Amino acid sequence: MPIAEANGLEIYYEQIGESSAPNLLLISGFGAQVTGWNPRFLQRLADGGFRVTIFDNRDVGKTTYFDEVGIPDMEKVINFVDVAPYHLSDMAADAARLCFALEINPAHIVGVSMGGMIAQEVAINFPEVTKSLTSIMSTPHYLSVGTATDEVIANQMEPRSEDFEQFMIEELASWRLTGGSRYAIDEAEVRRQADAAWKRGRHVDGITRQTAAMLQSPDRTTGLRQLDVPSLVIHGTEDTLVTFAGGQATADALTDSKFVAYDGMGHNLPEALWDDIVGEIAALSQRA
Repeated sequence: MPIAEANGLEIYYEQIGESSAPNLLLISGFGAQVTGWNPRFLQRLADGGFRVTIFDNRDVGKTTYFDEVGIPDMEKVINFVDVAPYHLSDMAADAARLCFALEINPAHIVGVSMGGMIAQEVAINFPEVTKSLTSIMSTPHYLSVGTATDEVIANQMEPRSEDFEQFMIEELASWRLTGGSRYAIDEAEVRRQADAAWKRGRHVDGITRQTAAMLQSPDRTTGLRQLDVPSLVIHGTEDTLVTFAGGQATADALTDSKFVAYDGMGHNLPEALWDDIVGEIAALSQRA
């Protein structure tokens, strides 16, 4: 099992692509494990000329858990009465230190959803690691701009079943709720991801702590404005989990950025857009 010692943690990682190719670090969203990446999408990135590194964020998958700090009271977290055990800046330090440990710095930093927020933190706090920044369906500050719709928030707050078949039904319903109208969700891929996450072990307490980190992390707008790195912002116009305003605010804050908006795309990466997305990231890497 590939484990790297970084930032005081044991971080599980995987790599694909030629070792001589430019390095690209892909950062997952909240609760997602390495199995949340479609292998065919990873292969497209590798075929696009990158050495791709994926990893389990802290508190999920096979990376170090923080169970000793307990489970935050989310109502108190939202009202800033209870303090999150860690913030997105800490998760960004994990990612940056992983780059050092694997000797893949500087790298093209790409993050999706909460992973985009972490990628922004990497670019702000670790410029020596960041060759370019790609922020996909993300936001500079989740409580201020790009916040999910009420229906999606209610769905996300609902605990998932401990029964596998019911869990699968709930996952499909969640994807349909956030998927947008133009691109049908790939039900086989949703089932694959859900099955893989279940078998590796879903760490619900860790997902709760990651959510607290996302909610209590400071606004990154000022930090993004000060960045001197080529960047790319990608967002779907029908995203209901991180709404379109979050992508717009990210692009507005960056001075050297391209904003790509996909009409009808929700909070996912449809296979029909993979070639275009990989092409945009490859073009950004040429600018860098």
